[in-house]
Formats: sequence, structure tokens, C-alpha cells
Amino acid sequence: MKLQTILFDLDDTLLGNDMDRFLPGYFDLLGQHAEKYLPRDRFLHELLTSTEAMIRNVDPTVSNRDVFWQTFEQRTGLDSAELEPFFEQFYRNEFAQLRNRTEKRPFAAELVQFCFDHNLNVVVATNPLFPLIAIEARLDWGGLPVDQFNFALVTGYENMHAAKPQPAYYTEILQKIGCAPEAALMVGNDWEADILPAYSLGIPTFWLSLDGETPPADLMLPYGRTLRDVHAFLQSNLA
Repeated sequence: MKLQTILFDLDDTLLGNDMDRFLPGYFDLLGQHAEKYLPRDRFLHELLTSTEAMIRNVDPTVSNRDVFWQTFEQRTGLDSAELEPFFEQFYRNEFAQLRNRTEKRPFAAELVQFCFDHNLNVVVATNPLFPLIAIEARLDWGGLPVDQFNFALVTGYENMHAAKPQPAYYTEILQKIGCAPEAALMVGNDWEADILPAYSLGIPTFWLSLDGETPPADLMLPYGRTLRDVHAFLQSNLA
């Protein structure tokens, strides 16, 4: 079947973002912001517990957002109707301080534009554990602002009902955009979260192997080390 849709992971795919460097700064800033409501350590514990609940969720009737806030509210007794806008302020203001912990991938915008030029749908298939405001900020840091790139879908905790590494996450994306598995391509750097669950559904994959590893011998899938390798692969398959 002809290729119709590209699914791009975001962190360490379209945007250089080493989570071992990013998350400590994120937790520090967010923990400070939350001290109005909870001590930092308690808040971070409940944040991670509620995030794990999102990762486990595969109920198609409950969004990741609702899973997060229901869990957080039950565990803390705090009112999510008050907290959610309070944390939106964090993403509108303090979150930008983390930009220097990420690195713009120079070829990312060119690669995405190449996909648009070839009439492909482009999905930002990032793990939907953040609100869209935080994901759109990281896209902007990567030179891919949503007001300039007409993505078919950007996955966030508001619009998804499963998360990586659940195969249900990829199933939902395909349902939302009306694409058959064999007409899509998933591009990502995380073998366990990006490649294996998509592959299990029959979605072709391209592994961005940043450390130069090769796929297992029984799963010899297309792979490369840079976005230019993705570009070369697409050129050969769209010719």
C-alpha cells in the first residue's frame, strides 16, 4: 500500500531532548511551582503515581487527562478544577526556562516539510503524558511551531486515551486520522516505546538508532542514526 502518513516521535527524534538532563530541571521547576499546594517531595511522588496511571490506561472512554486528574485528586484531596489552570500557568511561563536543556535538530523542519511536499500526513506521535501546551512549546523549540506546520495530529494528554508503550496508543492514532497500519510509518528513537508496539500492529517502522545499535537479527527493520537517514529512506520509497 502507498505510504500516506508519517508518525514522528518528538523527544530525541525531532527535538534533541535527553530526558536524563531534561527531567531533573522539569521536576525542580514544577515542584517549586506546586509548593503552594503540596511539599515538593509529596507533589513529585503524586505526579509520578498519576503519570503511571496514564501509562497503564487503555480505557478508550477515559482520556489520559482525566485519568491523571482523577488519580491526583483522589490521592491528594485537592480540587483538579483549581489545579489544572494553576499548572497551565506554569507551562505558559516557567516551562520556557527548560528550552536550553533541549537542542534544535537542524534538519527536522526540512524533513517535515519534505513530507508535506510529498502530500503525506504528519503526526507528532509523542508520548501523550503532557498537556498539549507543553508539547507545542517543545515543537516550537525544535523549529516546528504548530502555527506554521499543519500537522494531522499532535498527541497530548487531552486528546488521547492510551500512552506509549501501549499498542492501543498507535491504534487510536490510526483511527483518528483514518489510516491503515500498512500505509503509515513510525519514526522514533525508543525501541521499546516507539518501534516494537507499532511493529506489533503491522505499522512499518524506522528506528532512529542514536547509539548506532542495530535491530535484532530476527527483526531487521530499517534504521539509521540521523534525520538525514530518514530522509534518504523516504526518498527511496517515494520515488
